[in-house]
Amino acid sequence: MADIVILGAGISGHTAALHLRRLLSKEHRVVVVSPNSKWNWIPSNIWVGIGKMTAKDVTFELAPIYKRKKIEFHQAKGTVIHPEGDAEHGRPYVDIEYTDPKRAGEVTQLEYDYLINATGPRLNFAATPGLGPDEGNTWSVCSAQHAVECAEHLDEVIKEMKAGAEKTLVVGMGSGVCTCEGAAFEYTFNVENQLRQAGVRDKATLIYLTNEKELGDFGVDGMRFVDQGFETSSELWAGSLFRERGVKPILGAACKEITKDVIRYETLEGTFHELPYDFAMLLPPFTGQPLEAKDKDGNDITSELFAPNRFMKVDADYTPKPYEEWRAEDWPNTYECVGYPNIFAVGIAFAPPHPISRPRKSPSGTMIAPAPPRTGMPSGVMGKTAAKTIVKRIKHGNSAAAERASLANMGAACVASTGLGAFKGSAASMTMMPVVPDYSRTPTGRNIKQTRGRIGLGGHWVKYMLHILFIYKAKALPGWQLIPE
Repeated sequence: MADIVILGAGISGHTAALHLRRLLSKEHRVVVVSPNSKWNWIPSNIWVGIGKMTAKDVTFELAPIYKRKKIEFHQAKGTVIHPEGDAEHGRPYVDIEYTDPKRAGEVTQLEYDYLINATGPRLNFAATPGLGPDEGNTWSVCSAQHAVECAEHLDEVIKEMKAGAEKTLVVGMGSGVCTCEGAAFEYTFNVENQLRQAGVRDKATLIYLTNEKELGDFGVDGMRFVDQGFETSSELWAGSLFRERGVKPILGAACKEITKDVIRYETLEGTFHELPYDFAMLLPPFTGQPLEAKDKDGNDITSELFAPNRFMKVDADYTPKPYEEWRAEDWPNTYECVGYPNIFAVGIAFAPPHPISRPRKSPSGTMIAPAPPRTGMPSGVMGKTAAKTIVKRIKHGNSAAAERASLANMGAACVASTGLGAFKGSAASMTMMPVVPDYSRTPTGRNIKQTRGRIGLGGHWVKYMLHILFIYKAKALPGWQLIPE
């Protein structure tokens, strides 16, 4: 019998758990540890953030799903990994601390044969003074509850505009090293659509504040694709949408401080600015969760398993080297933890070897460049890949070759939809193959025939269909495994 412990129940961890339970006999134990009681389809938080969906539309309780699927569930957070065990434990184990209100603060240990770290991001609002909804002055759509609060304050601003006030709304990045530019891009145009529907677009100045040097970078160094028979770039493609909708971009910016009415930011050119605002949804940078690691004698080995940002080191090439020497093969394939092939880090939990976009700094040394995007589609694939590797090794021995799923060979799709309705919405749909460009293969780094950008109602339908399908899949309803990651 094997014990598999999964830390985290987001897209990656939940996907891994469901596939492990599907592929292994019941004698094997599948355990999920998550501090959250609910699963959240995060891409649809955008619609919650404008009031078109509720938190109930994008979340559901995990415990009933896991009970039905015979998966052991602990509402808790992992705190310390002991990959070698210790004097009291003959096997590796992990310390967990319960967040379940009935057991809050209680600590226990879970022994494992295989461990999957799918803990997701820590939202680092503290990176910029004044950033965030809890202790700061800005709003967020990173969680369902954050999105609900964001929608409430957006509605307040719109009411004031209906009464005749003019307002400045800012959407974008709350730090020079943020990721998820695609989410900010999508929310920007959902807000713009809301303003038009409310009849107050003329009362609003809508600004997109980003760490991207060029529009359409999205943390993937931009894209080139063929549109209506002509080769174009994501910069031109995105720029046309900004001009059409009257959204003002501020590029190459790093927020330095945010008061209740002013955003202070620095640019790549080295200039400092103050931007008065009335409403701001600014995304935070991500770090890994504060997991620690100890050896069998209790010595701290956290730095061996984790990068300084607390993302877990896996089978990537972390050798420091200049941008010109970055290669697609630097990126991981198996997601096995360095030195411990029975530990995997998937989704947002693994440490990228380097950014995808070109790194840039201001004259003062402030890093202003997008971090690699962490999207749902690749995260699901990673979770399934780790699960399949574990199943192979349980059935055929630890020498069984690991499954592979490099972002340098994996595609991704992003559908940025505006509005909600069968005939009123539209979407900017993007696909790229692969996520990590390989300039040694093609001048554009990607397969230009499989890298596309489209705007229209069709993409909007796809976005809503994905919302329905992936919640159905995550609930493990009949035939869930037939829906691809």
